[in-house]
Amino acid sequence: MKRWLLAVIAFSLVTSGCSRYKGISEPTEKDNKTEESQQSTEESGQSTEAEAGKLPVEVSAKPGKKPVKVKGIYISGYMAGSEGLQAILDKIQGTEINAVVIDVKNDDGRITFAMADAPTVNEIGATEKYIKDIDSLMAQLKARGLYTIARVVAFRDPYLAEKKPEWALKNKDGSLHRDNKGLAWVNPYRTEVWDYLVEVGTEASKVGFDEVQFDYIRFSTDSSMKQVVFDEKDTRGRSKTDIITEFIQYAYDKLSSRNVFVSADVFGTIIGSRVDAEAVGQIYQEMACHLDYICPMIYPSHYGDGNFGIDHPDMEPYRTIRAALKLSRQDLESARVAGKQQAIVRPWLQDFTASYLEHHITYGAKEVRAQIQAVYDAGYDEWILWSASNRYTWDSFLSREAAKEEAEKLARIRETEATSSVPAEVSTEVPTKVSAEAPTEAQTVGEEERTEKSLEGSTAAETEQETKKENKKKTRPKPDVVIVTTGGLRD
Repeated sequence: MKRWLLAVIAFSLVTSGCSRYKGISEPTEKDNKTEESQQSTEESGQSTEAEAGKLPVEVSAKPGKKPVKVKGIYISGYMAGSEGLQAILDKIQGTEINAVVIDVKNDDGRITFAMADAPTVNEIGATEKYIKDIDSLMAQLKARGLYTIARVVAFRDPYLAEKKPEWALKNKDGSLHRDNKGLAWVNPYRTEVWDYLVEVGTEASKVGFDEVQFDYIRFSTDSSMKQVVFDEKDTRGRSKTDIITEFIQYAYDKLSSRNVFVSADVFGTIIGSRVDAEAVGQIYQEMACHLDYICPMIYPSHYGDGNFGIDHPDMEPYRTIRAALKLSRQDLESARVAGKQQAIVRPWLQDFTASYLEHHITYGAKEVRAQIQAVYDAGYDEWILWSASNRYTWDSFLSREAAKEEAEKLARIRETEATSSVPAEVSTEVPTKVSAEAPTEAQTVGEEERTEKSLEGSTAAETEQETKKENKKKTRPKPDVVIVTTGGLRD
């Protein structure tokens, strides 16, 4: 039966044009110097010509489930179950925000609401009931017309690793492996972990979430990983990138049958970077073949000085986001196959001030809007904002009426793109360098909250340490691309 199943999976990959074990070509000397590709559009739930001669993008159909062009924000499990949620929902009212991403399985591996039909969740006692009444919460969100996304943190799961050490990463001496924060990770090669994640996603779909979004769908990347031993009976010759893509396909097949969309968060730096892709186990094009949405985390603060030829990316949000998404388009265009599924790109953007960086600016309405504009100018239509503290720059959002006008303008531009070999620009004036402005209420937080966590969980203080280490290592002229990520890829 196992051989038959593997044969079916292999045939599926070949016919889909997404070869899981395809070799990765060597990166060019200057990734960010590639020529501007002609831009295409990705209309949610439809196949349209991105530009003359380009192949269509398709997203798998969900019976009775209408795709939504998401403009969303992240809400932690704690906030979702607190009195503070009402204030957020009231501020959302009347704005262009139409979606919320809510923790269902958080960074600590805890499940945020009770799941009656989740045997493993209940066996290990993973539930921490931040959300006391999930049915009431979902009813309220639906009544407000919000699209709901369940965030499920995948392989960084200290709770599951402690409760099921046989499913965890192990060091050479047999001890439980812990990263540089002291947190244990589960082993992506263990199919029991896959089933656990699908179990959580299934329960999220049952209570009414429209989409299951996996985060930390990767391997740990700090230097201590050199001590980890992988059993050949688990790996069976498969690389990190092989197994992450295989899990994506497995989870997608299981969950999409439940009439729920499936998405995954990925490091922005894996796009166009073979080194980063292999370190975390994420190959952008391959993952996009097995998802409805792929969500690169392209916060300007996460790119090192010199990336994309920009001296200080955090200080130029428009140029940084535009460059990252240009690379995304090039990457996906090269892997596109006629008539086959390719995920819609929905990037994560930054709504926090990276005060831990030597060269940074205060992020307010102007900076947030510059990022959103860059998304549109790159030919994409969706975005989600990250603020670990759930403090958002509310005056950066358009009213629903203004957003409707903007959407109509975008639709006309996309139509022009579809019939022209020359990509159209959404804006007639391209922002250049964005200057700092006085901090808004959203940024005036206590010192302890200024060390905000990124979507991938690293604190600003830790990122600052990594940056300092990198600066000490620079003994030669600055390269064209310097990648600084929250996962410590350069350790």
